[in-house]
Amino acid sequence: MVRPIASKIPLSAPAPLETPTKMNSFGNRLAAFATLTLLTLPALAAGKVCDAHAYGAKADGTTKDTKAIQAAIDDCAKAGGGTVKLAGGTFLSAPIVLKSNIALDLAKDATLFGSPDHADYPAISEFRAPGTQSLVRAANAENIAITGAGTIDGNGESWWKIARATHNAGVVGEVTFRPRLVVFDHCKHVRIEGVTIQNSPSWQVVPYYSDDVIIRNVRILAPQHSPNTDAIDPFSSSNMIIDHVFADVGDDNIAIKSGIINSPGPDEPSKNITITDCEFMHGHGLSIGSEIAGGAHNIHAERIHFKGTDQGLRIKANRDRGNQVYDISFKDITMENVKTSILISAYYPKALPEGEVAAAPITRLTPFFHDITIENVKSINTPWAGVIVGLPESPVKNVVLKNINIQGAKGLQIAYATVTGTNVNITASEGQPITVAPNAKATIK
Repeated sequence: MVRPIASKIPLSAPAPLETPTKMNSFGNRLAAFATLTLLTLPALAAGKVCDAHAYGAKADGTTKDTKAIQAAIDDCAKAGGGTVKLAGGTFLSAPIVLKSNIALDLAKDATLFGSPDHADYPAISEFRAPGTQSLVRAANAENIAITGAGTIDGNGESWWKIARATHNAGVVGEVTFRPRLVVFDHCKHVRIEGVTIQNSPSWQVVPYYSDDVIIRNVRILAPQHSPNTDAIDPFSSSNMIIDHVFADVGDDNIAIKSGIINSPGPDEPSKNITITDCEFMHGHGLSIGSEIAGGAHNIHAERIHFKGTDQGLRIKANRDRGNQVYDISFKDITMENVKTSILISAYYPKALPEGEVAAAPITRLTPFFHDITIENVKSINTPWAGVIVGLPESPVKNVVLKNINIQGAKGLQIAYATVTGTNVNITASEGQPITVAPNAKATIK
């Protein structure tokens, strides 16, 4: 049996995991796995230690240290694995590639800083589409970690200016010329802990078709209006733990994805993901979608605080990028000054359709949202309590609301959906607190 890297790299102990509301086989396995993470097998730190300075790195912020850092990674990998250390300065770098059994450790006084020269980022095929290589990348590797108290900075300002000028949206399937910051492509046993990750040209941390990933005690930052600087985008990935993450960014705080727009398939779902004890500031909320052609299931989030985000809890798709999204739960959620508290919509990028919508033929990309539980939510000073709206050919089904308290301007709108609610208290200063369209079924107390 191959042991996960969780047992090879020491992690700081997280807050105790509470028993999930809907405990299933994954929930039971998660509790056991969290214990395994902390207790078993020696650390990679016991392997070779390769200090980038010993390979010629200057860390002066002006000399490109790419070759020195990559040489340290390669040397450690040849020795069977170990820790590559960055300490004492700013390491200006073009893209680097991590390899199996490598921990990249950044000291508190270390910054890995992306080169401002766009020519340093080669064109590659990424996520089944043309792309540009990320600053930190690993592909088909396992037992990888990024640890320490230092910073990875994508130096994204010059890329954002071009994106704004060309209206490049950065979505999957588009010719995306902006690099992401940290990408794990078809990797296993991945850990990110302790570091600050910031200012990516585009998405910041992307596990793509990866398995067994922990992202813990991490800060992810970007200016409020920086385009497409999603904090964490699990993409067709499974068995993930995201906890104690602070994200203040320009787009989705988390966006769980699978598949591309108009995907011909096949696509794998994102599944078995828990998100706990996180704080999200500016951004577009905790999202599933919009590119979700492979589907998503067994996604559970607890103890999340939102402050000043555009949206809070969000499930989004439309007819050109959907699939089955189910077994989703959000529990113990608090929000302040969130523009839309709950947004479940199959009309992305819109929240609601304009006027009456005709049913369309069902295809492999039709979104089906069902079996969603939202429990123990308190939201204050919200302009819009929310929207739950499906398609005429694919209504949202079995949404369960429990102990919901939302105070704001506009109420909750429900259309093409089946919703039940217990102890739901929505205060709206404009219009009705809850509006149920004739095409919807709602039993709310």
